[in-house]
Amino acid sequence: MVHAQFDPTARQALAVAAVDAKTRKDLSWQQIADVSGLSVAFTTAAVLGQHALPESSAKAVAELLGLDKDAVMLLQTIPTRGSIPGTVPTDPTIYRFYEMLQVYGTTLKALVHEEFGDGIISAINFKLDVKKVADPEGGERAVITLDGKYLPTKPF
Repeated sequence: MVHAQFDPTARQALAVAAVDAKTRKDLSWQQIADVSGLSVAFTTAAVLGQHALPESSAKAVAELLGLDKDAVMLLQTIPTRGSIPGTVPTDPTIYRFYEMLQVYGTTLKALVHEEFGDGIISAINFKLDVKKVADPEGGERAVITLDGKYLPTKPF
């Protein structure tokens, strides 16, 4: 049976324990994703408390991290989503994404609506990819792909 969490406290505590285990075992997110059988972005989000894992993935991740059967159960519950508190984020990396949306949010909205019409881009039927590429001017660039299903607004 599918169960949902309505208080993020348990999933947040599990995320802390899982990241601690990941660090102690010197594992990468990719190694954790490999045992889950799912993408690195989805698995990372799930371990950090933003998605539920299928049973087989939850068991494999918990075993790799040395987590107990309660963790296996919690990894399968539908979380209360949202990892950023209601205030402006202070972590520099998260803040830069916030800044990008502050600067380009209305541009993205205008371009999406011009191309697709009234609706939204799903964060549920969604794929995320992060790649490091060489910058022709020197250094490196981050290429982040957000790939969500477009859901048109349906009048009723």
